[in-house]
Amino acid sequence: MTVFAAIVLFLNAVFNVVAWPRFFARVSKDPRARDAAGKATAFLAVHATLLAVALLLALASLVAGIVVLV
Repeated sequence: MTVFAAIVLFLNAVFNVVAWPRFFARVSKDPRARDAAGKATAFLAVHATLLAVALLLALASLVAGIVVLV
């Protein structure tokens, strides 16, 4: 059971590291990401926060997966 838990945690980490940066790249090119002056909007700030949280969760999942195996 612990091996299964570790695999799920590792898969979660990989998904977050692969999916979220690609999604953020599309968001940053979206016209809603910047105003007419080129300044970042709340749309971009919210998605940047989501990216940061997702990457922190990926790191936590990776560490937890290693701890489960050890």
